[in-house]
Amino acid sequence: MIDHHTAQVPNVDITLITLSNDQCRAVLTDAGARLLELHVPDADGNLADVVLGRATLEETVTDPNYFGATAGRYANRIRAGKFPLDGVLQQVTCNEGANHLHGGARGFDRHLWSTQLGADGNSVTFWRISPDGEEGFPGTLTTRVTYRLEGRALAIEIEATTDQTTVANIVNHAYFNLGGHDSGPVLEHLLQIHGSHYIPVDDELLPTGEVRAVEGTAFDFRTPTPIGKNLHQVDHAGAGRTTTDAAGYDHNWVLDGTGMREIATLTDPKSRRRLTVSTNQPGVQVYVGGYLDGVTAKAPADQYAAFGGLTFETQTFPDAVNHSHFPQATLNPGETYLNRIRYDFSTV
Repeated sequence: MIDHHTAQVPNVDITLITLSNDQCRAVLTDAGARLLELHVPDADGNLADVVLGRATLEETVTDPNYFGATAGRYANRIRAGKFPLDGVLQQVTCNEGANHLHGGARGFDRHLWSTQLGADGNSVTFWRISPDGEEGFPGTLTTRVTYRLEGRALAIEIEATTDQTTVANIVNHAYFNLGGHDSGPVLEHLLQIHGSHYIPVDDELLPTGEVRAVEGTAFDFRTPTPIGKNLHQVDHAGAGRTTTDAAGYDHNWVLDGTGMREIATLTDPKSRRRLTVSTNQPGVQVYVGGYLDGVTAKAPADQYAAFGGLTFETQTFPDAVNHSHFPQATLNPGETYLNRIRYDFSTV
């Protein structure tokens, strides 16, 4: 079932869409092609909203944490905002210190998208045309993001085409807390990632170029492991952010296998909710929310604590455009970029 209405924030009307069935409910908006709420049952059948969000719609449309947003046209980081493309050095916007992050100063998350409701009553598609030169990227990029509710699963399909050679790495940036978005840190959640290697980063959270085995490191989540178990072994400066404690994980895992497959599970021992993540992408950036302390939160919470939720940003690798041995993000005319994501919820 689909319900939709408009809401006002200063100087703009945004569209709110609710997809629901007898098991789950998702609330979405054209502001950033964004997931605002996702209500799923626990082991006793009690619904809770398991994605983080800001306290007001006004804060949501300019949220620097990208809560629930579609991030692009190049998600994650590009060193110095520079990369070669067809022999020409490109310069895109630098909006995280000296580097590019998540599409630039006004990435996909800061735009209103056009909305098309699915005729089946279970889906909505957001689309927009990013003009040639937007945030410095070449080519006119047409992007469609479809959210579909299927029982206890939310499927997301991100497609893009271009009229000239460009790069595309577009992700969903929802933060999950399976105890409910307002239930506190996720450090006791059990995380499993089907990835035997990860990408080390420097103090700007940019890849060093190394691809390192997870075995014997704090990045080994090949079996279900509490997120907080080895957190303090993860040492980085967080791209200039300040924190009073270990910042934790904000890294890309090299995923095993190819094609659409299960790549991670997240389990909350208290509510006994489990999330299974599937994608067709080669990597996933897992960020455990180490810098969320004090961020205003949806009711009934007032603000989030550090580690209040984590993301699964299914992607090509960060700064891949500057590392030829990484999977590449180049998109040519006549090709279609496709990032498929599926969030399946169950109980244990």
